[in-house]
Amino acid sequence: MKAVTWLAALVLGGVAVYAASIGIALYRLPPVAALADRTASLTIQVKDWQGKLHPFVVGPRNPRWTPADTIPAEMKWAVIVAEDANFYRHEGIDITALKNAITYDLEKKRFARGASTITQQTAKNLFLSRDKTITRKIEELYLAKRMEQELTKGRILELYLNIVELGPLVYGIGHGARYYFDKPAGALTPRECAFLAAMLPGPQKVYNPYRHLDRVLKRSDTILGLLRQKGVLSEAEYRQALAEVPNISGMQRKVDQSFTARARRFFRDLFGFSR
Repeated sequence: MKAVTWLAALVLGGVAVYAASIGIALYRLPPVAALADRTASLTIQVKDWQGKLHPFVVGPRNPRWTPADTIPAEMKWAVIVAEDANFYRHEGIDITALKNAITYDLEKKRFARGASTITQQTAKNLFLSRDKTITRKIEELYLAKRMEQELTKGRILELYLNIVELGPLVYGIGHGARYYFDKPAGALTPRECAFLAAMLPGPQKVYNPYRHLDRVLKRSDTILGLLRQKGVLSEAEYRQALAEVPNISGMQRKVDQSFTARARRFFRDLFGFSR
């Protein structure tokens, strides 16, 4: 009996210590109210594809910053239907999706599905690490709720679209539009909007257009279909977008340049000179 009592006390003590650590972690999180000021900028750290950190300015001091009113509606909706269909209905957390994710993760016995809303992803990208821990997830949920209380949906979406990763040190729709299509975000066609949105789950590997262009195009077709269902695109606009072949000549030049650079490094390392 004493052993059971001792074990129960130990478990309760552990829970209390963990709860206290969570409380401290939440208390130390940065305030989000300042994000409502569209004229302000802040600097965060982002990673390149080698894992090295770089400073990144979020706000109008970033020359590639793209204000919400210059982002096409098709771009906004492409991201919403692809990433968070209930964006305008939830308050930062999609409870149903979260329950399904928890059930799935318990079945897989690992963090396999995140169910993060756009608000959660924005909070994570701005303030948190990418560590897959319970503590980090709780921090993300807390910040998402705070952001929904302090910011409009439009402001949250503007922040998200300006910090999403779309390539090697390519962050934000403005940079992505220039990098892949050599045009400002405001000039993107519906097909190009869907193309960029299709990359979001994994621009480095799974949806890297350099390696898996067909996969990206196929997912962008699905996104265009969802935009048609939502009424964002008319039937004629939808058919026109499907028929459009994205002008990826700029992308192919980058692929060629990347291959040439790798080849030069190979010869340099192997023979001590470059070709």
